[in-house]
Amino acid sequence: MEYFINCNTSTLSQYAGALTQQQVQHLYRRLGFSASVQTVNAGVGQTANALVDSLINEALTISPLPAPVWSTWNNSNYPADDDLRRQLEREQQGEWELAYANSILSNNLHDRLSFFWSNHFVTELEVYNCNAFLYEYTNCLQRNAIGNFRTFVSEMGLTNAMLYYLDGVFNNSNRPNENYGRELYELFTLGDSPSYSEEDIIETARALTGYTERGELGCEAVVFDPERHDAGPKTIFGQTGNWGYNDVTDILFTQKPTEIAVFICRKLYEFFVHPDSKEDFVDQNIIPAMAATFVASNFEIAPVLAQLFKSEHFFDADAIGVIIKSPYDIYFNFIKETGFSYTDTTIASMVNYSGLLGQTLFEPVDVAGWQRDRSWVNTNFMIGRWLTLETILEGFFQASDEQFRDFAIAAVGPANSNTSNPEIVTQAIVNKITPKGLLTPQDFENALSTFKVEDVPEIYYSPDYTTGGTSQWMLGISPQVPNQVYLLLVHLSRQPEFQLK
Repeated sequence: MEYFINCNTSTLSQYAGALTQQQVQHLYRRLGFSASVQTVNAGVGQTANALVDSLINEALTISPLPAPVWSTWNNSNYPADDDLRRQLEREQQGEWELAYANSILSNNLHDRLSFFWSNHFVTELEVYNCNAFLYEYTNCLQRNAIGNFRTFVSEMGLTNAMLYYLDGVFNNSNRPNENYGRELYELFTLGDSPSYSEEDIIETARALTGYTERGELGCEAVVFDPERHDAGPKTIFGQTGNWGYNDVTDILFTQKPTEIAVFICRKLYEFFVHPDSKEDFVDQNIIPAMAATFVASNFEIAPVLAQLFKSEHFFDADAIGVIIKSPYDIYFNFIKETGFSYTDTTIASMVNYSGLLGQTLFEPVDVAGWQRDRSWVNTNFMIGRWLTLETILEGFFQASDEQFRDFAIAAVGPANSNTSNPEIVTQAIVNKITPKGLLTPQDFENALSTFKVEDVPEIYYSPDYTTGGTSQWMLGISPQVPNQVYLLLVHLSRQPEFQLK
């Protein structure tokens, strides 16, 4: 998975300088789904300590989405007719997709994290197939997104979505099912490592038995049946006793704290900083230091994120523009960065397009989740990214072409709000929607040529605009500007640099 070589040798020492525009944009692209020109400008000149603290504190205060009316529905609430039931279920799912998509678009770090954890504690709606369980699962993600990881693990294992998805509902004393016990270690806490044995998995499965009482038709909440729990002695990580569900969590976090911390901190690092965490410097210095913070804070998530996001390592130039945007990044970053007006219909289209590009909300590809990075940009997906974003751009333009001028004016800043220099405008927009600009001078010239529009004579821009001459073209008033910005954004959306964050 290491498609970018990680050359970053900066430490976790706190970054002390005033943040630049590029660094603030980097922070917002990683901690959320980017930010508007105005939000980025407000962060320029701040310290990493102050800005990161504000974003973490904001995340800690955000509440989960309110429960929809169907959040406790079971089989008795739905029509007996199968077609009517399926129609109602689809309507509810669409409602919840839209609510959660708006939440992850708006809530910066809080729901960037809840979305991240949905690809860690993976379930698939098509498997458990119950909207009430979907709400419970999402609520667990949001409540624990920046809370205590130990609590998170314990609560997630008892959600109905997880019990159904990983066969906990079939785990009884007569025939223990090892599926959840195996994934608890391999995917959720320890990784594929020698720190647990097959025997540990078998014994853990026995300790997790009993959560099997359920309705026959699905969408009935699972409850614990002590008659189906294996009450005999089990040995887990060398500890013997009549262990049950809560004991498994206690033993796991008591016996394997460092292993858990390293595994989780590596995933956080690869998601927020760089897809390659195995490079020697990072593996030997950054991950162990993060893990030590995680253990020392008793597995609170916020302290280790604060350490990472405030660091010289996070703001190093080698950390910027090295992660390939997910489908949600492509669309949601674009909305936030341009400030274009959108509706629920716009968001619903983006949710649908993301699914077409391999990232279906509430439906990761399998129990291991989306693999990210290069998997987002195969040949078919690249064409899809170009065409769908162009469709979205066309919709924005048809709705209000003047918002394209407004975006350009915001990008260049007040001093250039009525500039006659198309190069200033092109550079400002390039700087706004790409992490490090375009790769070569020729790439920029191509973008500038697109913005100036081929069939407009060069004299229109006046050959002496850079020396104070009068130009026929001005950003604030020329009628061609909205279309020029539109064409430039279409061009930039197809460039390799736009695919990165």
